[in-house]
Amino acid sequence: MLRFEHVSKVYKGKKRAVNDLNFEIQKGEFIVFIGPSGCGKTTTMKMINRLIEPSEGKIFINDENIMEVDPVQLRRKIGYVIQQIGLFPHMTIEQNIALVPRLLKWSPEDQKERAKELLSLVDMTPDYLHRYPSELSGGQQQRIGVLRALAADQPLILMDEPFGALDPITRDSLQTEFKKLQRKLGKTIVFVTHDMDEALKLADRIVIMKDGKVVQFDTPDEILRNPANDFVREFIGKERLAQAMPQVQTVDQIMNPCPVTVTGDVTLSEAIKIMKQKRVDSLLVVNGNNKLHGYIDFDVIDRKRTKATKVSDVVMTDIYQVETGMLVRDTIQTILKRGLKYVPVVDENGRLVGIVTRTNLVDVVYDSIWGEGDTTSIS
Repeated sequence: MLRFEHVSKVYKGKKRAVNDLNFEIQKGEFIVFIGPSGCGKTTTMKMINRLIEPSEGKIFINDENIMEVDPVQLRRKIGYVIQQIGLFPHMTIEQNIALVPRLLKWSPEDQKERAKELLSLVDMTPDYLHRYPSELSGGQQQRIGVLRALAADQPLILMDEPFGALDPITRDSLQTEFKKLQRKLGKTIVFVTHDMDEALKLADRIVIMKDGKVVQFDTPDEILRNPANDFVREFIGKERLAQAMPQVQTVDQIMNPCPVTVTGDVTLSEAIKIMKQKRVDSLLVVNGNNKLHGYIDFDVIDRKRTKATKVSDVVMTDIYQVETGMLVRDTIQTILKRGLKYVPVVDENGRLVGIVTRTNLVDVVYDSIWGEGDTTSIS
């Protein structure tokens, strides 16, 4: 899909911002570039769509030398998302999303249908089409920025720290949402970040750069287990290195397969009895097909029980969940950042299959750091 052959960028004939890069990126890969400030990661990405011209070497997209392609036409074939989002305030959401399709002479009907289709991918309803960016939250605006990059169905998307300006919880949600979207659509992503946690969560492979050179280009797990040198080891940090778990990889391997659940038609008094019997302070709410709907807890029931009689009257639907196959180390980060007690695990259809608790994760971390030996001496 994307190939660098001895690519360098030299400024003023002396400073090499990027020096002799050689690597290949396969179709459908999510590649993250990371490194300290001034390492050349953003310069590398911008050379792909010729916002910065390479001084030496060649860059190929599908075996075509990008220097032999008109730069305007090249950029219309590549999606591009930046941290500042760059939505046009005077345009509606529909007009912002359909910007490139409009330049490519799509019909107005096709533009609108594409915008509606993309909104549905991020659980936004068609009524957003006629709103303006100022009417959206920061997280919603960032979603629209991502959708605009997908609008013309470009196979390659460049993303320059797109979630950097968001608050931690919104950022974490968008990371999860976008990774899921990327897998579904099969896009090739080149993503620049300064956040190692973000790189570990999103990437199929990570490019760690220093002084314009690639220091290590490998999968997150391989980088965690086998850092190339002291620079990589220090850049990753001891806490993250402790997350390298050779035995446990996904939430499926550590989840409790039988979480305590209740359906919406159950009365609140019955729900309280179930909590007492099971010695839990919350219940996951599912429908008849075991699809996760939300949760209830003692606090919610206490606040609303005077006006409610059934679980469906008080259920909280804003619940963080993960899909089967998600990496344990990503779940650890989310639980720590959000202060969660547990995370429900669902299948691709949203059906509840298990639950990961803080206790599950503590056991995994203990095993990864101290092994399976006696830990009774640890204070």
